[in-house]
Amino acid sequence: MTDFLTPAERSERMSRIKGKDTRPEVTLRKALHRLGMRYRLHGSGLPGKPDIVFPRHKAIVFVHGCFWHRHPGCSIATTPKSNTDFWLNKFQNNVARDIKVEQELELLGWRVFVVWECNLSSSTKTKSTAEHIAKLIKNPNENTPSTQSR
Repeated sequence: MTDFLTPAERSERMSRIKGKDTRPEVTLRKALHRLGMRYRLHGSGLPGKPDIVFPRHKAIVFVHGCFWHRHPGCSIATTPKSNTDFWLNKFQNNVARDIKVEQELELLGWRVFVVWECNLSSSTKTKSTAEHIAKLIKNPNENTPSTQSR
């Protein structure tokens, strides 16, 4: 199937995709704040500029879009039918970068959590996810972060 947008229109549409303060990220931040969790945003001095940083708990949360970061088994993580080689390469690079950043942060002593956008698609899911993440962050011995990521 050919693209119904001109290259200029496609470029304009793609340029609107935000890298930070996305709707899922803001939704999770508000839910965590309601639970009394206090955090910093976009840790600029840390690898990967994490979305949410909990310095007191030495924990980091990335809010990943299912499409861009390839959430395994998720219906949102589809592959476009046009220019497939480009997209597969792009997705592969995104996933490789995510893994590298997680490893770098863990070597620096941070606990890394990943929350997928599909886990924030309703207020019920958001509340449940925020409560689970808050519990893991506050009680580091209860569970390991690797159960949340990938």
